[in-house]
Amino acid sequence: MNWYLQALNKYAEFNGRARRKEYWFFVLFNILISIALGVVDHITGSFDPTSGVGLLGGVYAIALLLPGLTVTVRRLHDTDRSGWWVLLPLIPILGGLILFYFLVLDSTPGRNEYGDSPK
Repeated sequence: MNWYLQALNKYAEFNGRARRKEYWFFVLFNILISIALGVVDHITGSFDPTSGVGLLGGVYAIALLLPGLTVTVRRLHDTDRSGWWVLLPLIPILGGLILFYFLVLDSTPGRNEYGDSPK
């Protein structure tokens, strides 16, 4: 949970680096919270099947858009890549797979142009 909160505390910080652990725990907690909010949306009747989003899930997704983007950019910095690589999924199918590969890679050891290693 600390990794999730750490990413939220740096919600607008594009500079620096984020370890794999920080990024993937942030993703894990986002998935778990989204599932829980989806269940609550279904129970309360605020889920819209045509759009596939409920009220609480939609608000949560919008609120976590910027922190998700920043932690992804910092994760790319940790692998010594520019944050602009986050746009790679605009290339259908292949772009998302390449970005996933970059996010799974280990950190660049030592210091790189984005700062000291967070390990």
